[in-house]
Amino acid sequence: MILLALLLQRPDSLPPKPAVPPAAWLALIGAYATPSDTLYVYEDRGALALVVKPSAPVRLAQASESVFTFTGPHLYDAERVVFRAREIQMGPVTLHRLAMGPADGGQLRLQPARPVAELTQIDRGLVPPAESGAFLAPDLVEPARLDSAIHLDVRYATTNNFLGSVFYSSARAFLQRPAAEALVRAARALKPLGYGLLIHDAYRPWYVTKVFWDATPPASRWLVADPAQGSKHNRGAAVDITLYDLATGRPAEMPSTYDEATPRAVADFPGGTSRQRWHRALLRRVLEAEGFTVNPSEWWHFDYRDWQRYPILNRTFEELLR
Repeated sequence: MILLALLLQRPDSLPPKPAVPPAAWLALIGAYATPSDTLYVYEDRGALALVVKPSAPVRLAQASESVFTFTGPHLYDAERVVFRAREIQMGPVTLHRLAMGPADGGQLRLQPARPVAELTQIDRGLVPPAESGAFLAPDLVEPARLDSAIHLDVRYATTNNFLGSVFYSSARAFLQRPAAEALVRAARALKPLGYGLLIHDAYRPWYVTKVFWDATPPASRWLVADPAQGSKHNRGAAVDITLYDLATGRPAEMPSTYDEATPRAVADFPGGTSRQRWHRALLRRVLEAEGFTVNPSEWWHFDYRDWQRYPILNRTFEELLR
């Protein structure tokens, strides 16, 4: 919380970027569980720490390659923490490692509840929910065309997405003009820090949201918007976004992968490394300064402040470009 508070202040208050932790620690960081508890091991300011909510975090001191001791209150009345393959031993208690995110660090996949091609054919012919009220006239533009430092990785134009199907005919990202211009300002604020913005998704036709909902297993539907209410993406006022390194072009490390249906996706997830959380907080700082608000369940999803002033849209990218 202290780090986030600092990041949300002026650019000159930005703390130094944390160092990369020892490579051996990366294999230890993660979630471990008993039938009643979930424990998170993470890196914090050059040390490993662990937390079992609602208890306070406890920092560890390394005694050997796989053994750590407590520097504060002990857990489970244990004197030390012993890491083994896919588990932790603390006294008489064994905690087994939980699988979180894709093993290769790529795109997490869900098994569609129904075939995506079948759902697309059905949902493309449906009508979005009716709305009342006075809305602003849509003015969708492409942020990447306003500033070349804004890059795209639109996975819904490929099969590299959580449902493994192509939803867009081209890799494009559209936003209502005020939101797009706000992204340009954010990109310019990031440039002196060595980072750019990488968009995964922006405007999304309503029928695609309906397909997402129908294809996503009920247990994972928190990841997608309810088409009965429409999505802020459907209004052109939401963006799925991350950082990339201007020098290398590589995406910045974050606590989770994009579109990941696990607790790591939560905007205040305490795990991972200091550097990953620093990147996440930096992204949030620059976007909130320009009128965006983070989705608490998805660190990569940001809604623009005037989203409710725009109507739900169902136009394809081709129709937008006519």
